[in-house]
Amino acid sequence: MKTTQYLAEVVQELSQTVHLISESEAEKLLNQILASKKIFVAGAGRSGLMGKSFVMRMMHMGIDAYVVGETVTANLEKDDLLILASGSGETKTLVAIAEKAKSLGGTVAAITISPESTIGELADIIVKLPGVTKDQSAGDYKTIQPMGSLFEQTMLLFYDALILRFMEKKGLDSNKMYGKHANLE
Repeated sequence: MKTTQYLAEVVQELSQTVHLISESEAEKLLNQILASKKIFVAGAGRSGLMGKSFVMRMMHMGIDAYVVGETVTANLEKDDLLILASGSGETKTLVAIAEKAKSLGGTVAAITISPESTIGELADIIVKLPGVTKDQSAGDYKTIQPMGSLFEQTMLLFYDALILRFMEKKGLDSNKMYGKHANLE
């Protein structure tokens, strides 16, 4: 198969994931973002990279948002939100972070394939995304892609859709957001 044929297959898979995401779960997460003082995002590997892109866009919108583990990350306090991305919901480092956030009075949201997981049990808000875990042993979806690619791609697009919904609610447009874009490049 040619590269562009694979791309067409990937796009087809992604288009089928949209209808499997709960709008009410998405709206609950968005409302919690709006209600929180600070937002923290964490994930391991590619899930973490998707989270970093989400934090960047939240910063462009003027939201006080941080990537957990970065040197400029603020302290989590009561009424702050921690968003954890883990397909399996069992990533040990993220479980520890969730437990710490709960002990500090934070709200925990899980972006996961596995709501019944340890992280899912700790979470106050769960957004279930379709896909399969990186070992492809868990999940309710078939994919031609390796490991957790479908979950990670769906997460990136879901995060971008949350940004669009936030922009709609706050009356923001791309020009207003561009004012917060890096200008030292």
